[in-house]
Amino acid sequence: MPLYEHVFISRQDLSNTQAEGLIEHFGTVLADNGGKVVDSEYWGVKTMAYRINKNRKGHYGFMKTEAPAPAVQEMERLMRLHDDVMRVLTIKVDGHDEGPSIQMQKRDDRDRGDRRDRR
Repeated sequence: MPLYEHVFISRQDLSNTQAEGLIEHFGTVLADNGGKVVDSEYWGVKTMAYRINKNRKGHYGFMKTEAPAPAVQEMERLMRLHDDVMRVLTIKVDGHDEGPSIQMQKRDDRDRGDRRDRR
């Protein structure tokens, strides 16, 4: 089955538990259509670069999934129709990285290489 990564932004006036509930909700939609959620993360409230629907901030959710294309299309369709979800991004990947995503890693733990080599 193909592998996907999904990031979505929900409204800032939701509580943390409601935003995390959206991740679970869309995971069950995917499971009902023959897919499965490999991993999911709640990234928290972040400030956006520009306003979306009069919102400056939003709750970010991230999911790594393994699902057939029709299941992903149905999940995306329901995300776009949901009143609390402002933006959706889905990317097909060759493989999932192990461990937490870059957003969840501490700044000191990220591997950036030697900065002196970039000059």
